[in-house]
Amino acid sequence: MKKGAKGIGIFLAAAVLAGAVFGGCGMKNGGGQDGAVYRSVEEIKESGTINIGVFSDKNPFGYVDENGAYQGYDIYFGNRIAKDLGVDINYVSTEAASRIEYLQTGKVDLILANFTVTPERAEEVDFALPYMNVALGVVSPDSDVITDLADLGSEEEVIVISGTTAETYLIEHYPDIALQKYDAYAQAKTALENGSGAAWVNDNTEVLAYARQNAGYTVGIPSLGEQATIAPAVTKGNDALLTWLNEEITALYGEGFFHEAYEATLADTYGAAFVEDLVVEGDTAR
Repeated sequence: MKKGAKGIGIFLAAAVLAGAVFGGCGMKNGGGQDGAVYRSVEEIKESGTINIGVFSDKNPFGYVDENGAYQGYDIYFGNRIAKDLGVDINYVSTEAASRIEYLQTGKVDLILANFTVTPERAEEVDFALPYMNVALGVVSPDSDVITDLADLGSEEEVIVISGTTAETYLIEHYPDIALQKYDAYAQAKTALENGSGAAWVNDNTEVLAYARQNAGYTVGIPSLGEQATIAPAVTKGNDALLTWLNEEITALYGEGFFHEAYEATLADTYGAAFVEDLVVEGDTAR
């Protein structure tokens, strides 16, 4: 073999080896925005593990208990997904503002982190069928319950989580209200308890749970803005996983799984009064 041919042969061999290494990772260019990557259903099954992004501090939906185990409504759903796929599960803690990034970079295969469906988000990720209803809500101290955001004083600020629909809604509809933005739910709760803000605006599911679990706080506005739904999200273009999820959710609707999940994870917080308001079970989606 001539020297030049030998060099070409070495280059080709290196390229094949590199392709094998990266192919073994199971990551593909999903054709999404900004070079998003994803794994197909078969690649997830072959790896034996699915990576699911969840909250670790949003009780009772996704949180880590005193034993270091993930618990909550989203976790109950995630466990069933892994079981039906026949794989182990790796929960990856995410913050609200990181959910889309985690999908686009392949850090997770799926997001189950109270992800409200919006047209803007649907341009960046693909949403499966919904599994919960949601609106925004406002919680404030009993000493000064906020029942109308228009009543806030000029010096008062409202607490929000960065990257949530609450932040987007307030910027659009109440541009004059000053916002205190936090990355983590625990930080927002601490700010409310320290009196840093007059109120906390977030998903009504979250603020209702907070007020029920913490004496001294009232949800003065239980429904703000339009009703919406929460759904799993996958990387844009991951059609195989999206199709599998929609078939899975449809089957779970049929067996009443999400009512079961409510009883197992949310009933202690909300009681029976909110089950039909919160749970999506097929044609109950609003």
